[in-house]
Amino acid sequence: MHVIMENQTILTQDANTLNYITTPEALRELFEQLMQVKHVAVDTESNSLYAYRERVCLLQISIPGKDYIVDPLAVDDLSSLSAFFAAQHIEKVFHAADYDLMVLRRDFDFECTPLFDTMWAARILGWAHVGLGSILEKHFDVHPDKRYQRYNWGKRPLEAEAIHYAWMDTHHLLELREMQVEALHRMGRWEEAQEIFEYIQNSLPEFHHSTPDEIFWRIKGIHTLTYRGQKVLYRLHLWREETAEKLERPPMKVVNDARLIRLAQIQPRTKTDLINAGLTPYQSRRFGPGILKALHSDSRPLPPMPPNNNRPPAMVIERYDSLKSWRKDVAAQRGVDPDVILPNAVLWDIAQRPPQTLSDLLDVSGIGPWRQEHYGPSILQLVGK
Repeated sequence: MHVIMENQTILTQDANTLNYITTPEALRELFEQLMQVKHVAVDTESNSLYAYRERVCLLQISIPGKDYIVDPLAVDDLSSLSAFFAAQHIEKVFHAADYDLMVLRRDFDFECTPLFDTMWAARILGWAHVGLGSILEKHFDVHPDKRYQRYNWGKRPLEAEAIHYAWMDTHHLLELREMQVEALHRMGRWEEAQEIFEYIQNSLPEFHHSTPDEIFWRIKGIHTLTYRGQKVLYRLHLWREETAEKLERPPMKVVNDARLIRLAQIQPRTKTDLINAGLTPYQSRRFGPGILKALHSDSRPLPPMPPNNNRPPAMVIERYDSLKSWRKDVAAQRGVDPDVILPNAVLWDIAQRPPQTLSDLLDVSGIGPWRQEHYGPSILQLVGK
C-alpha cells in the first residue's frame, strides 16, 4: 500500500481516501460532518505497551462514505467532539466498546451514548468467532496485519501500513452493524441487545491512576517473600516506578516482576551478582547502580495492605452458585457464552439483594424489560428457595 500525505488527506492506491485530522480547523469541520449522520463508527489506539502512563494516540471515525483519523498528539484540544459523543440522535458503533469508552472518558471526559457494540452483537447472535480480525476476514475478505496489534501508536511519523491497520478498525463497522441489526431483529434479539448495550454504558468503572503503594501489593509473587524481603522489594519497586516515569516507559519494561522478586530474595551486592540474579547485561549496565543503591539503602516502612474483601455469607454464595448453574444451562440452550445471559456482577447483585417480585428485578442494573420477561420467573424461583 502506498500512502501520501496531502492537506491532511491520505490517498491510497485503491482510490479510497482517509482524512487525517491534525488541526483545530479540520476537527471543527469533522464535528459538523458528524452531527449530520445517525450512525458513526469509532475506535481508539493507545500506547499502553510503550508509556509509563498510556494515552489515546489515535481516534478512528467512520461515517457513510468517509473515514477519518484524529491525531490527539497533534490536536491538543478535542473538547469540540464532546457534544457529538453525547448526542442522543447519533449512535456510536464500537467493536468491544468497554476499553474505548473508558479511555475516552479518562483522557477527554467524553460520555458516549447511545451505543452499538458489534462484538457483543456477534456474541448475542452466537457467532463462533467474535474478534474483529476474524469477522473482517470472514465477511469482508480483509486480512489485518497482526504485526500492528502491539504497535507503538505514540510514535511519529506513523508507518503507512500502521495507518491502514487502524483505518480498517472502523472502515467496515457500519456495514457490519447493518448485517447484525437485520439478524438481531430476525432472531428476536434486538431488545436484548439494547439492554446489553445500555448496561455496558452504565457499568463502566471509574478510572483510577493507582499510586505506587497500591501497585506494590499487586506485584506477582510478593506473598512468597518474608517480611524483610517485602521491605527490600518495596525499595526496588519505588526505584522502578521512578525510573519508568523518567524514561516514559512501562515499569515492566524496566525490570519485570519476576526479576524484581528474585532481586529481593538474593539481594545482590555487585554487578556480577545482578547478572546471576537474572538481569540482562543491558539491564545491569543501565540500571545496576540504581538497583544496588535501592537494595542497600535505608529501610522504609511497608505501605498498608489493601483491605481484604469479606467473604459473602454462605446463603449469598449458595444463591450465586444456583444462578450460575441456571445461567450455564440457558446459555448452552442458546448457543452463547454464559455472560451473554447475565454478567457475573448482575448475578452477585441478585444473590446479595434477592428480588421478591418481577417488578423488583427492574431495579437490578443490567436487567431491563426483555431480560425480566425471559429470565425473571426462573430467577425468582431460584432466589426464593
